[in-house]
Amino acid sequence: MNPYLPLWEYIPDGEPRVFGDRVYIYGSHDRAGADEFCDFKLKCWSAPVNDLNNWVCHGHIFHTRDDADHKSDIDWNGDNTQLYAPDVVQGKDGRYYLFAYIVNARGCVAVSDRPEGPFELLNKYKYTIPDEICCNGWFIDPGVLVDDDGRTYIYCGFERSFMAEINSDNMYEVIDGTCIQDFIPCEPTTEGGFDEKEKCFFEAASPRKIGDTYYMIYSPKRGSRLAYATSKSPTGPFEYRGFIVDNGVDFPGGNDHGSIMQINGQWYIFYHRMTNNTIMSRRACVERIEILPDGTIPTVEMTSLGFEESLDPYRVTPSDIACVLKGSAFITEKSLLERVVTNIHAGDVIGYKYYDFGEDDSATTLNLTAKIYGMGADCKMHIYADDEEVGVMDIGHGSGEYTARLKSITGRHAVYFKITTDYEGWMGDYFKDRMLFELGEFVFTK
Repeated sequence: MNPYLPLWEYIPDGEPRVFGDRVYIYGSHDRAGADEFCDFKLKCWSAPVNDLNNWVCHGHIFHTRDDADHKSDIDWNGDNTQLYAPDVVQGKDGRYYLFAYIVNARGCVAVSDRPEGPFELLNKYKYTIPDEICCNGWFIDPGVLVDDDGRTYIYCGFERSFMAEINSDNMYEVIDGTCIQDFIPCEPTTEGGFDEKEKCFFEAASPRKIGDTYYMIYSPKRGSRLAYATSKSPTGPFEYRGFIVDNGVDFPGGNDHGSIMQINGQWYIFYHRMTNNTIMSRRACVERIEILPDGTIPTVEMTSLGFEESLDPYRVTPSDIACVLKGSAFITEKSLLERVVTNIHAGDVIGYKYYDFGEDDSATTLNLTAKIYGMGADCKMHIYADDEEVGVMDIGHGSGEYTARLKSITGRHAVYFKITTDYEGWMGDYFKDRMLFELGEFVFTK
């Protein structure tokens, strides 16, 4: 399900990599309820390629600040040196190289004999390109490609892009004369207005090679999307092809960062979604995608599925895997063990895609039971299977388990909860602006 990591873990900017028989996710590390992006440490999670719901945490793999268990891995700390959006590749020597983006400080490369780390500092980036191009050596959002011929390329940027070739013998030295600016345009090239910004580079460069085609996944200047462009050369030019996923469709959006990866023959887009009513506290999500014979990737919707093909309605659903939040509602963490959909008002919609209810409709009763945290107001939660209303849950002003009797449902459906109140007149206006309840976990039963 989405998020695919444990629900208490906040790993945005995920770069998926398959090494051997495991898939690894390398990303930033957010904190619940934080008022800024990222942390001073990086973590790594991995799963077997044939069991993508069995993720293992490998702990902290790199640090830019001392903590209770580790010394900083760098000695040039500034005042604010969070670690943003790393990447990891395997070099021609078989070792694993972590490319670190350190805010307000020179970036660096670290190395390990194992893909899960921990990583040991190798060196700062060594370069002669102008500092104004690489933001004083930050090398923002480094995405790295080791090509079939062993040559290594790094792609970076914020609000404008640049790339260069890295010396594959040491993995930290930028080869003189190889820097190319704006491999994805940073401003519209036509008079298309806001829509043209869909094609323009904002941040989050992530290269992949599929067959003889080079794909560049990136965050464009428009909205909460991950776009892609293709080329027949690692140095471009890249042609805009479309966008893959938008984490702001019917959901509180924000920046996005991720990439594509093929696992056991299936292609996926890895991305993140926001929580806690901020653009921080981001959690890792994934969707199945298809790459067509002409190289295009059809846009996919956000779902609650993760690596699953369908959700089981007869197993308890954590409310915070909602993929649709329309109105005022948002996901928040009450504690490490408890997250809810909160700030629910009249008119809000909460949705989950997709459940498979099976084909057996012989049961006389289908129920939905939900854990509700009351807020002193009565309301109704209308339950929909796709566009059809299948039942109504009357929610009182107190906390507890509430149950609604539903019409029989078979087949595969999105499930939506639409919130209303019966208050009229001035009382209706009063409760329209009032938080009605919080939604915990729920389950369907026969």
